[in-house]
Amino acid sequence: MAGFGWKLHGDGKRLEPGEVVRPDERLTWGRTVGLGAQHVVSMIGACFVAPILMGLDPNLAVMASGVATILFLLITRGHIPSYLGSSLSFIGVAAVIKTQGGDAATLTGALLVVGAVLFLCGAVVRALGARVIHAVLPPVVTGAVVMLIGFNLAPVTAGTYWPQDQWTALLTMLFTGFALVVLRGFWSRIAIFLGLAFGYVISWIFDRAFGKIHSPAGGAESIDHWRLDLSGVSKADWIGLPTFHAPSFSLSAVLVALPVVIALVAENAGHVKAVGEMTGEPLDDKLGTAIMADGAATVVSTAVGGPATTTYAENIGVMAATRVYSTAAYWCAAGFAILFGLCPKFGAVVAAIPGGVLGGITVILYGMIGLLGAQIWVRSRVDLSNPLHLVPVAAGLIIGIGNVSLRLTDNFQLSGIALGTLIVVIGYHALRIMAPAHLTHEPPLLEPDNPGYDRGQADRDREPGR
Repeated sequence: MAGFGWKLHGDGKRLEPGEVVRPDERLTWGRTVGLGAQHVVSMIGACFVAPILMGLDPNLAVMASGVATILFLLITRGHIPSYLGSSLSFIGVAAVIKTQGGDAATLTGALLVVGAVLFLCGAVVRALGARVIHAVLPPVVTGAVVMLIGFNLAPVTAGTYWPQDQWTALLTMLFTGFALVVLRGFWSRIAIFLGLAFGYVISWIFDRAFGKIHSPAGGAESIDHWRLDLSGVSKADWIGLPTFHAPSFSLSAVLVALPVVIALVAENAGHVKAVGEMTGEPLDDKLGTAIMADGAATVVSTAVGGPATTTYAENIGVMAATRVYSTAAYWCAAGFAILFGLCPKFGAVVAAIPGGVLGGITVILYGMIGLLGAQIWVRSRVDLSNPLHLVPVAAGLIIGIGNVSLRLTDNFQLSGIALGTLIVVIGYHALRIMAPAHLTHEPPLLEPDNPGYDRGQADRDREPGR
């Protein structure tokens, strides 16, 4: 299977309760294209925010995300439905490199090296098997990493988006929740897109009815501003290339960026595990390939001046909401992203999304991402009453969610996802070495070739209504 030749799921129009559209299936092409557009919408905020914060071209980031997704789908041969967008894990790295006097080329050079190292890590996992990952990242760890990745994004909503317009955020959140739960069929599957459209309309109505709002407009100070400012859209060109640049390499910058590889391996493992749990098809044997694909995509993106890429939790949240895991939708999303990256006017439209609208959408999406980690714990029967599990997970979650920082030198610090991941991984294994034998028993790995794999339970989990 090369990732093509999707089978039509049922009549291609609806899903029965408990059903999912698997990676090698699709809905009708019209619905599939619509879902692809929703995937672009769901990732676009973070995909734009990351390069802007790192001093890179956001239009290039969007176009590179489409190319990276296509590369990922080809390398994984269509077995893993995932979208690759701009990685947020390197925002702190970019800030450190900037304080050292580095520029955008220095940053992308460091990220390119990280991508190459990530590719090699994937090759090792592919050669030695998924048990290498599970030995380092058992379910208790991967669940915690997925959870802290999702909940680490909470301050973005609470501190950046929501305060810009709390009432628009609240109404958008309520409408999106209504669309996800109450609407049926295709409309429920594009609920995130409908929520954004609803928020746009509400912002326009509020501007006409109440005038400008006095609130933070993406900055620290409150100012009077329009909720929906489309002035930049009219000035932008319809067609234009993004800004490319070649990377440059600095040893100090590379040393700053390399520790993030640990977080990226854990992030990929967590995302692949989450997708496998949702589809009911364990993907343990594809972990190495997925990590290799992410590393290769990062190398391609950074070689032309784009950001590092990673599998996007936002899109996993969309799949969880829609129950559609078709890779055909991701091919459509990748095509949209490439076209949008070549359209400066599109970039201006995305940049005009009101902060309050993003606040309402991300409250739901980021929460769903975090709860996928809890789902891994439940499915793997992780015992959180075991202090060996509880202690490192508790510490790592608070550090990751609270974005705690650990300054190691004057020019290097770890924080947030990276530090939280290290605390969970290193803390778990260090305590496991010292723990008494009765605390170190692990549940069987969810692999079909494992004698302890409960195939009957897996089949029951796939039954409608579960």
